[in-house]
Amino acid sequence: MLTAIVLIDCATDSIPEVAEMLANLPGVSEVYSVAGDVDLIAIVRVREFDQIAEVIAGGIDKVPGVLDTETHIAFRAYSRHDLEAAFAIGYADSD
Repeated sequence: MLTAIVLIDCATDSIPEVAEMLANLPGVSEVYSVAGDVDLIAIVRVREFDQIAEVIAGGIDKVPGVLDTETHIAFRAYSRHDLEAAFAIGYADSD
C-alpha cells in the first residue's frame, strides 16, 4: 500500500464542501481541515504508484475550489496504531 499526504489550498468560503467532495474520491482515505499554511490535508492510499497521479491530478486537482496542492509520498509508517493493528490480525481482544 502506498500513502501520499496531500496539502491542499482551497477557496476559504468552500472548505467544508471541498473536503466533502475530496473525501468521496476513490483512493482518498481521510481529509482533515487544519490550521496553518494549508486549508486541508488529504491522505491518499493506493496499491500502485501510477494510481497516485490518477487520484491527485485526475481527482483532487479537478475538484472545484481546490487552488493548489503539494504532495508528499510516505516511505515508511512509524505509527504505533499501524504497528499494533499489523500484529493484532486474527487476535481477539480479551478485554
